[in-house]
Amino acid sequence: MNTPTILKNILATKEQEVALRSKTLPLAELRAQARDRDASELRGFYRAMQAKVDAGLPAVIAEIKKASPSKGVLREHFVPEAIAESYEQAGAACLSVLTDRDYFQGHEDYLRAARRACSLPVIRKDFLIDPYQIYEARTLNADCVLLIVSALSAMQLQDLEGLALELGMDVLVEVHDEAELHTALALQTPLLGINNRNLHTFELTLDTTFGLLAQVPANKLLVTESGILAPSDVQAMRDRDVHAFLVGEAFMRADDPGAALQQLFF
Repeated sequence: MNTPTILKNILATKEQEVALRSKTLPLAELRAQARDRDASELRGFYRAMQAKVDAGLPAVIAEIKKASPSKGVLREHFVPEAIAESYEQAGAACLSVLTDRDYFQGHEDYLRAARRACSLPVIRKDFLIDPYQIYEARTLNADCVLLIVSALSAMQLQDLEGLALELGMDVLVEVHDEAELHTALALQTPLLGINNRNLHTFELTLDTTFGLLAQVPANKLLVTESGILAPSDVQAMRDRDVHAFLVGEAFMRADDPGAALQQLFF
């Protein structure tokens, strides 16, 4: 597997993180906590996305992200609750909250706080490589988890997806190229994300989504991720029957994230 260098570093950190956390809270105990959660708490991430599309509206996953490895701190005044409320009022379908601490200055508490402040479903945006993290996501009340094909083997993808679905969460599987798309299409989830950022070069082009479109089956809800910066980008996607979007950085730099979402999509 041709895993990008930056991603390799992140995954190595994740292995250490899981090892440390499992010493504090053993897997058996975490598993019991996750299985004790009430299924009625879950808000239906895929369902919320599909409802927007069915209504003829853009289905926007609005991201709450303090920093990134390439850009540093994106937002100094970072209040997840206020950002979540702003996104909900602006018409977002769902939230994405970064929980990675070392590279994105995220935190699990940001997910909890954002979800409490609104009624939107939330995806835990992190680099998930181990069942421990899937159980952890359920105890955080995440409604969905992200699985990145370039970070996982086909067996890992199937195992982690199966566990997430068993726990009642939805799964967004993310791809970057044709080979990864073929791997992703073996999974059950209807949520398929195409990331327009090349993880090797960090180059950004919407042609990544456009180039893979013809190979995406009709039973998948396609989410285009990264690089949606102007209303013309949104229109270009919608003209090609892509109606679901994950956007973060553009909103995080705005004084009012919700207002930025409105200007971009509505």
